[in-house]
Amino acid sequence: MIALVSVTASGRAAASSLATAWGDEVRLYGHEGESAADALRAAFAECPAVVSFLAVGATVRVLAPLLRHKTTDPAVVCVDEARRFAVAVLGGHHGANELAHRVAGVLGCTPVVTTASEAAGATALDSFGAELGFTLADPRFLPLFGARILSGEPVSVRGAQRWPLPALPPNATLVDDGSDASDAGANGDADADLLISDQLSLPATSQPTLVYRPPSLVVGVGASRGVSAQEVLATIDAALAAGGLAAESVVRLASVDLKADEPGLVQAAAMRGWPVVFHPAAALASVEVPNPSPMVAASTGTPSVAEAAARYDGAGRPLADLVVEKTKSAVSAAVPVSTVTVAVARLRPRGRLAVIGLGPGARDLIAPRAVAQLRRASVVVGLDQYVEQVRDLLRPGTEVRITGLGAEEERARSAVDLARTGRAVALIGSGDAGIYAMASPALDYADADDIDVVCVPGITAAGAASNVLGAPLGHDHCSISLSDLHTPWEAIERRVRAAAEGDFVVSFYNPRSRQRDWQLGKALGILAAHRPAGTPVGWVRNASRGDESRGLATLGEFDPAMVDMYTVVTVGCSQSRIVGGRFVTPRGYAWAQ
Repeated sequence: MIALVSVTASGRAAASSLATAWGDEVRLYGHEGESAADALRAAFAECPAVVSFLAVGATVRVLAPLLRHKTTDPAVVCVDEARRFAVAVLGGHHGANELAHRVAGVLGCTPVVTTASEAAGATALDSFGAELGFTLADPRFLPLFGARILSGEPVSVRGAQRWPLPALPPNATLVDDGSDASDAGANGDADADLLISDQLSLPATSQPTLVYRPPSLVVGVGASRGVSAQEVLATIDAALAAGGLAAESVVRLASVDLKADEPGLVQAAAMRGWPVVFHPAAALASVEVPNPSPMVAASTGTPSVAEAAARYDGAGRPLADLVVEKTKSAVSAAVPVSTVTVAVARLRPRGRLAVIGLGPGARDLIAPRAVAQLRRASVVVGLDQYVEQVRDLLRPGTEVRITGLGAEEERARSAVDLARTGRAVALIGSGDAGIYAMASPALDYADADDIDVVCVPGITAAGAASNVLGAPLGHDHCSISLSDLHTPWEAIERRVRAAAEGDFVVSFYNPRSRQRDWQLGKALGILAAHRPAGTPVGWVRNASRGDESRGLATLGEFDPAMVDMYTVVTVGCSQSRIVGGRFVTPRGYAWAQ
């Protein structure tokens, strides 16, 4: 819930705009007769984020006595009376920076972010690994490490093997020497270690160590009917302690589906804020475990509940590694038999591939999600011209792998293979990632469920060209590539004939090159046999870019020699027409009676 605090007419108008855009996300404060200070105090007490339509100084004076800690205080953004700026004032790395950008996106103002890591383009340490679910074990060394990172002093990063982290700055060395994750202080060039570990014990060292807890542990639980939540939690705590494991790294509890309605188990998960999942007995029965039990198999349908549930990560995925074998709950005179069994397994981190469409070329047509995914990556793979288009958006330390024109499959395989090593990879291309672009070869090659994949849409060349020409795609339309590099001409010709007979508006990609100079003329001839010679034809070269050019003609007059591989040619249907100098296809057919 985002609080919107306003007490002036201008502020209320701006708050209304945000409320319209964000709907149920917001709550309005500052009603008639309510003072600005009272409204702001109430919003700060009741909501995790506040947009204050008051001056920064006034906001700070009201909120200063209420501040406790930046990790728990609400994020606060101030918007000035003229709606020129959205300033992240409190909790920059805990939501305010992002909120300032969101506010700016709606109100059209400039976001103002002053945190040092953002100014340097680096990852903020207090949100390091947040997208992966990392939590900070002890924030005492945050100022020291933040200063070292920003000052360029050496810092070693340990335990990051196979975690798909964003790019690290050049002075942060990723140590992957086969040593244990808790072996801090082994990098002689660094005076400080950043450690990613689910283990409680750390070696005695004089070097400061900043510890992050990854979401790496799954706790499998077997329980008798009527077990209490306290018994479940006590057994879990004992198992974690026996393994020297941090409870902050528990990502979920797991059990057999027979226990889905067991109140004590469900309550135990809720008390700790852990999700709980229940797997079919048949799936758990196939999991290899060190301590199977015929008695458990007879009552549940699987020889193991705790160990198997801890290891099972879903059909087709690798099993988690068991780190604490089955542990039984304590017995006493009141409880003479064990009622809970617990085992703990460590998940294997998965690499990540983001396939990103950059749109037609203009910077302001790149989707915000694409920018976020670029900054989320540690390595970017792409054609040289596309990499140069976004190089300034990448975080310092991002590895860039460039390939030349025509190496699409090589780029796709390289990106997938890098992700399989545990990297966070961005594979970039123009237009939309899934349309004549890199998603298809990449996902075709990624034939196993061993990496996480996200595809980011972009504005297509056909869409950009359509908006330059007018509204040619206002009714049913299709896109056809005239390149026979991957598709035989016979198949292309069949598709053009089908589009002609179906009276589709057609956008031709790759219409003409020096080596292929006849295909577009042939395709236009096929269309001309099914629609009038006066049918509009539009062409746009480098749509949305600085050297954009365009033109309109008719099907009978159009000269294919004026276009090249950077051009999209759009041919109208029988109902398309030129209206006021613009290419328009009506939404409906107006057939002559």
